[in-house]
Amino acid sequence: MKKFVLAVVACFVYVGLWAQSVYDHKEAFHPQFYPYPGNDYRSASGEPGPKYWQNRADYKINATLDTGTHRITGDVEITYTNNSPDNLRFLWLQLDQNIYKKDSRGSATTTEAGGRWANAKFTDGYSIKSVALESNGKKITPQYNISDTRMQVWLQEAVKSSGGKTKLFIQFEFTVPEYGTDRMGRLKTKNGIVYEVAQWFPRMCVYDDIQGWNTMPYIGAGEFYLEYGDIEFTVTAPSSLIIVGSGELLNPQECYTPEQMKRWETAKNSDKTVAIRSDKEVNDPTSRPRQANCTWKFRITNTRDVAWAASKAFVQDAAKINLPSGKKSLAISVYPVESIKKDGWQRSTEMVKGSIEHYSKKWFEYPYPAATNVAGIVGGMEYPGIVFCSHADSGTGLWGVTDHEFGHTWFPMIVGSNERRYAWMDEGFNTFINGLSTDAFNNGEFKETSFFGDPNSSFMIKYTFGDEMDGLYTYPDVIQQDNLGIAAYMKPAQMLTALREVVLGKDRFDAAFREYINRWAFKHPTPWDFFHTMENVSGEDLSWFWRGWVLNTWKLDQKVKEVKYIKENPANGADITLENAEKMVMPVTVLIKETNGKEHRIDLPVEVWQRGAEWRFSVPTTSEIREVILDPDKKLPDWNRENNSWKKRAF
Repeated sequence: MKKFVLAVVACFVYVGLWAQSVYDHKEAFHPQFYPYPGNDYRSASGEPGPKYWQNRADYKINATLDTGTHRITGDVEITYTNNSPDNLRFLWLQLDQNIYKKDSRGSATTTEAGGRWANAKFTDGYSIKSVALESNGKKITPQYNISDTRMQVWLQEAVKSSGGKTKLFIQFEFTVPEYGTDRMGRLKTKNGIVYEVAQWFPRMCVYDDIQGWNTMPYIGAGEFYLEYGDIEFTVTAPSSLIIVGSGELLNPQECYTPEQMKRWETAKNSDKTVAIRSDKEVNDPTSRPRQANCTWKFRITNTRDVAWAASKAFVQDAAKINLPSGKKSLAISVYPVESIKKDGWQRSTEMVKGSIEHYSKKWFEYPYPAATNVAGIVGGMEYPGIVFCSHADSGTGLWGVTDHEFGHTWFPMIVGSNERRYAWMDEGFNTFINGLSTDAFNNGEFKETSFFGDPNSSFMIKYTFGDEMDGLYTYPDVIQQDNLGIAAYMKPAQMLTALREVVLGKDRFDAAFREYINRWAFKHPTPWDFFHTMENVSGEDLSWFWRGWVLNTWKLDQKVKEVKYIKENPANGADITLENAEKMVMPVTVLIKETNGKEHRIDLPVEVWQRGAEWRFSVPTTSEIREVILDPDKKLPDWNRENNSWKKRAF
């Protein structure tokens, strides 16, 4: 009976020791990770497969801005190419302006929560004047249905698979909202209104091999998923306005004065910022052509969208962007005079140039003929070839938002991931590359620009990995509004930094990440395509990493459990036991300091956790150990740093 009691007590002691850890090595290193094997569309190596396809949408748009009513009228001709293996009997389009209606889903679901997507005022959304299809050389009026921010158009004849085409013609009108969910709007300045116009024409939904038609409604936080194609567009407005837009301005000689054309040509070949219209010329009538209206013509190729801005208040300057291939692009900035201050918007073009030259050299060459930064009411929003940033920003704030919005050129303008579903694949990847760009710009002039501070500080770890935080693998519209900055931006950037600096090393990571961008440039990757690519190029099975960082909300807590000398003599060496107390695993760096001043730095691979929650290893000490420290450089988001060290007891 006594022996039985002792055995039970021993059992409870044993269980109590192990109860301190919730780690399950079989779960962390489970062999089944990928939900489906590779196929002809998407290779198991992470590349587009030999039969990969995506549909195409080319647009020709003509628009007119009425500054008296703030109303835009336009018509769009869409040439839709069906490269899928399916015959399509109907089409789905996005009508984003309908989010600004009082009875929209977006208004119903975001206004009460407040924040950047709430609408204080409403518009009537789109007024669709007409819809027509081209069929056998004739225009017909099809049946169509509008549901909130989507429109379904039924076809008289299906668009045939493997290259079939159809043309769609839509006439539309809408009022530019004063504040359009921090993506577009109107800013009143002392010299006129700044219009920032985006999501302004009906656009095709994506039809892909994963989901078929992607028709998630636009309700605020979830951004965009769009087909690629070529877009030509014109904007007609009073000639007192300067207009900038995505892509190349095709007729500058019709829109600028002869003097401004000279400056425009000078800027194309200048590494220094050149004024196209200075602040002193804003109210000079001779700084604009004399005719009543100007029609500005733009073109951009292999793009998913276009946006534009207009104002008679614009100061404008520009400079040359040097690209690795020897090609040139043009950095352009437009802003009201109120934005000129210490390190203000007069430095914007310098920042645009520095940002794009860095990303082009580091990752993938900038693909567009111009890069335009617009100062307006929008705090920060990206579109191909043009971004909207706050007119109030200066210094570190202006650099941070400019660099971030142009970083979006690479994610998701070039690498066209689905922002409606996977915000971490564009916002997070972009936030990661922003850190490297900020380090490089002017030798780190604005290096201390992180909004989040040190992500591995104890405060941020408790916030980022706390029980109330949403995980990365969550729709952005499902993420709690206060959590979006962490779950979509900071944590995925932190994840990639850890992968680069702790798991793979800079060379292997950079090669794999660069290959991912090259493989999926102007295509539609899924998270699994990214996972496959990073693993195949780097030569590492990273399923344990994605499982902990992306698919779950696990914590990391590695601790020093025990230090024992071999045969109780420091001269014989020491055995150190570590424990993984939480579910996430990462490699371990251990710093051992002896009393004689000798130090040992040991890097243990993640595989030490494959067989359980404890790992013991030997250190060839010659004197007593003064201190043992895990993660001495604080590169990991360890939940409890208090157990990361062991110190010799003082007697």
